[in-house]
Amino acid sequence: MTSTAHAAPLGYPAPSAIAELLKPVTWFPPMWAFSCGVIASGVPLAGHWGLVLVGVLLAGPMVCATSQAVNDWFDRHVDAINEPHRPIPSGRMPGRWGLYVAIVWTLLSLAVSFALGPWGFGAAVVGLMLAWAYSAPPLRLKRNGWWGGAACGLCYEGLAWVTGGVVMAGGQAPGAASLGLAALYSAGALGIMTLNDFKAIEGDRQMGIGSLPVRLGVDGAARAACLIMLLPQGVVVGLLLAWGAPVHALAIVGLILAQAGMMKRFLQEPVRHALWYSGFGVPLFVSGMMISAFALRGLSGALA
Repeated sequence: MTSTAHAAPLGYPAPSAIAELLKPVTWFPPMWAFSCGVIASGVPLAGHWGLVLVGVLLAGPMVCATSQAVNDWFDRHVDAINEPHRPIPSGRMPGRWGLYVAIVWTLLSLAVSFALGPWGFGAAVVGLMLAWAYSAPPLRLKRNGWWGGAACGLCYEGLAWVTGGVVMAGGQAPGAASLGLAALYSAGALGIMTLNDFKAIEGDRQMGIGSLPVRLGVDGAARAACLIMLLPQGVVVGLLLAWGAPVHALAIVGLILAQAGMMKRFLQEPVRHALWYSGFGVPLFVSGMMISAFALRGLSGALA
């Protein structure tokens, strides 16, 4: 057996290390997006609470958590440079336990997804495939910031939203309006994913990972992230106005203006303020998602 600074083949990880590997703080976006799909479906929640709870569990603590474990295992050498305190490079997740957790959580996610029927199971399969493709060779989509960010945005926002709608409708695909909003917010999520890359520039550059901050430079990536987040929201406003939901559109305009104000500070020092903007600006973005979902719920008869 080989011995490295972080390997302890006979050791077992503490539950706290496993919890840290699965990163509960990251579960919120797909859980929120699934809930948006549920709301946008227009289907009454009465009698469907069991499906909703299972769907939220699957989107966050299962599929998203799996993606975090997969990413940390295949990024362990990068994290040793950027964030050596993480469970795997620090040695708190010894040996190959990071990989074992990723595999076990993948299987558990598939098992839970059966409760949502064939469409829920299919969505879980797609989400898990994207999770592994994002981090694992040979695809390792994250080597290209455009492809990797798009895959994450699709999985975290669009796929979760559509799954919520399909599950509530008993397998029927959501309407064009719901699919359009899911696609727009998925596109905007590429900007959110880019925010996470500013803290890892040095390690990404050394390990050949072409994140947008590496490809475009710090300032270029910051401007791109802001535009990518703002433009889809502008389209959402236009659609809501066209569909006859001016109050919801105006609410999202207010959220956009607040985000734009915060972006000014972010653009001044992107590396320093990326985490700050993630904490305060991104919640405004996802709030707009829920507002648009409620708009569709109110317009479900008119758009049917």
